[in-house]
Amino acid sequence: MKTFTPTPKDIKREWFVVDAQEQILGRLAACIAHRLRGKHKPEFAPHMDNGDFIIVVNCEKIRVTGNKLAAKKYYRHSGYVGGLKETSLEKLLATRPHLALMHAVKGMLPKNRLGRAMLKKLRVYAGAEHPHAAQSPQQLTFQ
Repeated sequence: MKTFTPTPKDIKREWFVVDAQEQILGRLAACIAHRLRGKHKPEFAPHMDNGDFIIVVNCEKIRVTGNKLAAKKYYRHSGYVGGLKETSLEKLLATRPHLALMHAVKGMLPKNRLGRAMLKKLRVYAGAEHPHAAQSPQQLTFQ
């Protein structure tokens, strides 16, 4: 018996909507990364992108545990001397809440062009509405 290796024609992608209200940031990001990667499917292959599309709504109502709102920092650098900028999670959630979830999911995906392709299948919205009704996404809940 030969080992089954999926090809691009074997990939069947679906659309799912996840409500992030009162969900914990890290646990939600881990479940989303698992779905984006396609590890929930029996035909999973680590060298292929066979995951689903995920739409996340209400990401401004996401929760964190402990003292992470004040203590967790996000860093970026402008490329110039002294150009290191830092932002706390509390300020990031107040101004651009979708970036906190995107950053968490990105850290859980492969660090190569395959991971970047998987991240493009994630759509995050701060409010309760999204413009992807034409894809008829199914509701997805994580415990």
